[in-house]
Amino acid sequence: MSSFNGKNILVVGGSSGIGEAVVSQLLREDASVWLWSRRERKDLVEQGVTCQSVDVTTDFDTESFSLPEILHGVVYAPGTINLAPFRMLKLDTFLQDYQVNVLGAVRVLKGVEERLFAAQGASVVLFSTVAVRRGMQFHTSIAAAKGAVEGLTISLAAEWAGRKVRVNAVAPSLTDTPLASRLLGNEKKAEAAAQRHPLGRVGTPDELGRATCFLLHGDTSWITGQVLGVDGGLGALSGF
Repeated sequence: MSSFNGKNILVVGGSSGIGEAVVSQLLREDASVWLWSRRERKDLVEQGVTCQSVDVTTDFDTESFSLPEILHGVVYAPGTINLAPFRMLKLDTFLQDYQVNVLGAVRVLKGVEERLFAAQGASVVLFSTVAVRRGMQFHTSIAAAKGAVEGLTISLAAEWAGRKVRVNAVAPSLTDTPLASRLLGNEKKAEAAAQRHPLGRVGTPDELGRATCFLLHGDTSWITGQVLGVDGGLGALSGF
């Protein structure tokens, strides 16, 4: 696979976790990276990343930010993990999950679509979760929001195919990120989480970063409208 040299990639939510791993992978492959997040990362600025403060849960004017006229890729990585029995989940939790995971992606993509069209071969990667198709207790709010992300992925892939923009999603299982820290906060929790997966461990941000870059890359230019499970086998295998 060739490098991302000469490619402009926007990573939203790339200051930690999977998004940060994507940024690191892109830098290793010589991409020009723009980062939108709520948290400043001076170390990434020193590595040549253009970092800008953006809150995707509020309306914003894309034209007020420094972006190239052509974007070859967009990764939307913000996420939430609100797990609780359905009877304990408040309506505000469902709204928050939808706001961050779905409407944030919509705001970003509406703001940059002309830049994606200009590339004549751009790629968008969104994030779902294994819980959308697996069916897992206490996941009603996040699975509902991520199910909408999958619908957005497939519908937008169909709509933008004629503009040579591919749209795919990655559906991870539990990954060792700051967002998931309370689920992996001690040895007992971490071991129980590992054993729920056929491969006997949770995922790493680097693994998800590599999968994301795989879908971003021009070498995968015949893949669109897909949801790629990167989940240790949890989404497809049983009997473990």
